[in-house]
Amino acid sequence: MEFNQEAMDMLRATSRTFFIPINRLPAGLKEAVASSYLCMRAIDEIEDHPRLSSEAKVDLLRSVGAILEKSGGDMELRTAFDSHQSVLPEVTLRMGEWAGLAPPSVQSIVYEKTATMAKGMADWVSKGWNIHTEEDLDQYTFYVAGLVGLLLNDLWEWYDGTKADRQLAVGYGRGLQAVNIVRNRKEDLARGVDFFPDGWEWEEMFSYARRNLAMADDYTNRIESKPILDFCKIPLTLAHGTLRALEAGKTKLSRDAVKRLVRKITGEYSESY
Repeated sequence: MEFNQEAMDMLRATSRTFFIPINRLPAGLKEAVASSYLCMRAIDEIEDHPRLSSEAKVDLLRSVGAILEKSGGDMELRTAFDSHQSVLPEVTLRMGEWAGLAPPSVQSIVYEKTATMAKGMADWVSKGWNIHTEEDLDQYTFYVAGLVGLLLNDLWEWYDGTKADRQLAVGYGRGLQAVNIVRNRKEDLARGVDFFPDGWEWEEMFSYARRNLAMADDYTNRIESKPILDFCKIPLTLAHGTLRALEAGKTKLSRDAVKRLVRKITGEYSESY
């Protein structure tokens, strides 16, 4: 099996939301975005791992950040993960392979943004994810999602010269993450993590999500490049649909609703969901 296909299989296994829009991208951009997503998913699995201690998470995330900052390769990352081989998922253990999937001319961008995210995650793990104010929430969501928007911006410009608004790109990432925070509230509390600022109830977090999704809408509406626009629409539309479902008291967007939304955007039926 070719590595490219292995990467797409891993993407399908780890993100139903992003598999379809990434798989639809043109050659070159597809590999760059797939590489970026899998690298960031790899470190996200470290941050959220239920069996790793906070100390181990901080050590691993900072090690990954340092390796990527100096453009370290697969072997260095494998060595960093060596003592946790039995607990880390495959998407993390093979991070060096995913990083190598990006076209050489854009690998440094993927490394830089992923390194910054890893170091930011390590800082928040070391602080026990203690979020007290909206400013704290903004800082946390910047590192785990706003940076994704900035990385995508860099990839758009590399691919076809598209220059998208960077502040709105951060809002795009934050909006998707805010919906995830609402959706995963019960699970987060069960593991002792509360992303709601002090005094916030559901309505305040819904409002935060809506504000950032409005920025995401503005971001998407300004994009003229068709492949990039098509990519941005799918996760954003699903985020809006999920938020509406959560506000209506549902636990998530139904599988059938997801299929209908994807088909409405793409004109295609997919069994990936």
